Amino acid sequence: MIFAMHIAEGFLPLGWAAFWWIICLPFLWLGLRSISKTIQHEPRLKILLALTGAFVFILSALKIPSVTGSCSHPTGIGLCAILFGPTISTVIGVIVLLFQALLLAHGGLTTLGANATSMAIVGPLVSVGLYWLVLKMKGPNWLAVFCAAALGDLATYCMTALQLALAFPDPAGGFMAALAKFMGIFSLTQIPLAISEGILTVIIFTLLTTYSKEELFQLGVLVKGVSVND
Repeated sequence: MIFAMHIAEGFLPLGWAAFWWIICLPFLWLGLRSISKTIQHEPRLKILLALTGAFVFILSALKIPSVTGSCSHPTGIGLCAILFGPTISTVIGVIVLLFQALLLAHGGLTTLGANATSMAIVGPLVSVGLYWLVLKMKGPNWLAVFCAAALGDLATYCMTALQLALAFPDPAGGFMAALAKFMGIFSLTQIPLAISEGILTVIIFTLLTTYSKEELFQLGVLVKGVSVND
């Protein structure tokens, strides 16, 4: 599908497909190193990492049709980024996108680099940055989680729109006209989805603070003496 959050197999010109692969590979390499160090240092985190990956897979596999003719979906990547950081999120995102391309025909192999750049690089970087920015500004923990998940989701779709606009500028208006068109195609569906994902992530994170608090302390996500409701 042309107007989908996962850019379809063969849709991007070869040059752009290769470009986004080149952007993705360094983050993937750093993520693999980070996973190795994290698991080696704290083997108990394997279960939490696997559950987080499953959360990303399930949410990002939900294709929701839009009135604009596009398909959108939540990403789940905000939770992964908050817990494990942006580079590990790149690895999780690439694995999820690869399985979806092979098993569900969502996205593709040639466009995997582009889809990973939007969902597994830009999304996590925005999520992590917002999470710690809200906390640094003394905002409540739940608000930090909500902003990270919701705006990380929106950043993913904004990046996808940017990628499509770069590859397919409007014949009359050029890049900016194409960017406005692609942003409009996604926004009607993605904004309510992002809000919903933010709320769901707050709920999941609150449960984790109850049942996996020690793991969150090990990851540096929680600070001793600070409640998720503070």
